[in-house]
Order: sequence, then structure tokens, then C-alpha cells
Amino acid sequence: MPPDPKKAFPLRIEPALWEALERAAAADFRSVNAEIECLLREALQRRGVKVAPPEKRQRGGRRRKVSPVPFKGAAGAARLAFALQPQTSI
Repeated sequence: MPPDPKKAFPLRIEPALWEALERAAAADFRSVNAEIECLLREALQRRGVKVAPPEKRQRGGRRRKVSPVPFKGAAGAARLAFALQPQTSI
């Protein structure tokens, strides 16, 4: 995984302001960090400061492993054995 190109910056912030940021971030479905970046970009834009748009980052997390065997474990073995039994009609 390539290193994150973003600059890490420790920030001391008042608890009331942090709580307001958490609420705003939750309302926008963002992390607090992403909300702070968004607010900073908006503030700079209002002041006429040009900032390059953020880089597109590849999204997605870990991929779920799909088991090639649909019947896994002891319970799966029992289901598989039942599924493979010959069907008899009465």
C-alpha cells in the first residue's frame, strides 16, 4: 500500500467545537477529519484562495473472501452429505 500523501497535523481543539464538528460530520456522513478538510476548503474558497481539488482516492476496503466450497465446516459437511443423498420417492 503506498504511503498516504496527506500531511499529518496534531490539532488542539476545544471540546465544544469538537462536538460540533462530530455532529456536522455525522450529518454529512464523513469522518471528523474529512469534515475539517471540507470546511477549510470552503473557507479558503470564500476568501478567494485557490486550492487544487483533492486527489481521487481508491475507495473500498478489504474484499470479502468468497469460499469456493459452499458447505464449510462440520455443519456444512452435514448439509452437503444430506444434499448428496439419493432422492427416493414413495
